[in-house]
Amino acid sequence: MVLKVTKSALPPIEKSENPEMVERKGKGHPDSVSDECAEAISRALSKYYLENFGQVFHHNVDKFSIIGGIAKPRFGGGDIVELQKFLAIGRATNQVMVKGSIHYIPIGTIVVDTVRDVIKKTFRNLDPDTQCNIDHVLRPGSLDLVGVFDAGVSATPLANDTSFGVGFAPFSDAEKITLEAELLLNSDKFKDKCPASGEDIKVMTHRLGDEVNVTVCNAMVSKYCPDKAAYVNARDMVKNAVQDLAAKIIPKKKVIVNVNTGDILDKEVYFLTITGTSAENGDDGVVGRGNRASGLITPTNGRPQTLEAAAGKNPINHVGKIYSIMSNEIARKIVAEAKGDAIEVYVRLLSQIGHPINDPWLGDIEVKVAPNADFNKLEKLSKEVAQSVLDDWMGVRKMFLEGKARVW
Repeated sequence: MVLKVTKSALPPIEKSENPEMVERKGKGHPDSVSDECAEAISRALSKYYLENFGQVFHHNVDKFSIIGGIAKPRFGGGDIVELQKFLAIGRATNQVMVKGSIHYIPIGTIVVDTVRDVIKKTFRNLDPDTQCNIDHVLRPGSLDLVGVFDAGVSATPLANDTSFGVGFAPFSDAEKITLEAELLLNSDKFKDKCPASGEDIKVMTHRLGDEVNVTVCNAMVSKYCPDKAAYVNARDMVKNAVQDLAAKIIPKKKVIVNVNTGDILDKEVYFLTITGTSAENGDDGVVGRGNRASGLITPTNGRPQTLEAAAGKNPINHVGKIYSIMSNEIARKIVAEAKGDAIEVYVRLLSQIGHPINDPWLGDIEVKVAPNADFNKLEKLSKEVAQSVLDDWMGVRKMFLEGKARVW
């Protein structure tokens, strides 16, 4: 393994003159729902495998898709014309030889029950039994990848791919407000206060200097909006909630908030839905098109990103998933343990197929060092932290199995 620590010559993100852009797709956005369904299916399969056979078998269900339906919302109600479809796509071990006899895994039942539970937990106004169609096309995996998977059962797992994961810490003010705004708006506390706010929310932010501009797209639920005035009132509640949040968590920034800027009130154009998600009317969703493992989409100021879709991949040896979590964990721990000496940390972990997952092909750690800090000490600390996280692959696996690892 090569583990390289370098001192960054770039200014911290808050000091950069470059504009900053940040995005978060909320829990009810079709892409996020696809991520959550895929990850939940992986957990459910893993649980079934463990409870029945004592180990997790090969699976990758990371191609989950939502096919949008057709709906005709109107103030006070509306009609669902065609159901949205939830489709699990990928690979999963569907039969196991036990003492000379074949045990068949009820893949279809696991998928349908799991997706139904995700929908119920995510949406207040979408009925999985009457407004959704749930199906799967999961098939067994290829012999070479299953072989690499099996080789890691009794020891440190072997990487199933030549892939990489990336992470960074800490969040900038723009990143904080983007993440926290969505979490607030999709909290039970806010939904109880503003039931018209649906779960399909996207927060887009840009920062120029000390001015932070936030645009929120929030699907509104028609049955809680009997007329235009009720819709506008709900929209204002969303705006005020984000504005108040910004005053608390990034008080030194000037924050401007806009909500549903695509509305054209005098032409009866609104972001109005029956179920709280745009998937009811043609907006499709796919795993990997939304938030990265950081919880955000961060295209600017050198924030590392990858096209890797972590959700739904197996938690045992799929390095694209495991390294996505480990790299963020390494960055956070280095910042915390450096106690101010590391202003920002960027981590990139590259695997080579067939090698132990705690022995990456290349580990790249970039540190933005505080003035007067000792880089040699930071280099030593960074390597120690990185190796400790890499060696704790069982702990990371447990996070996945318990649903405690953020993959979107």
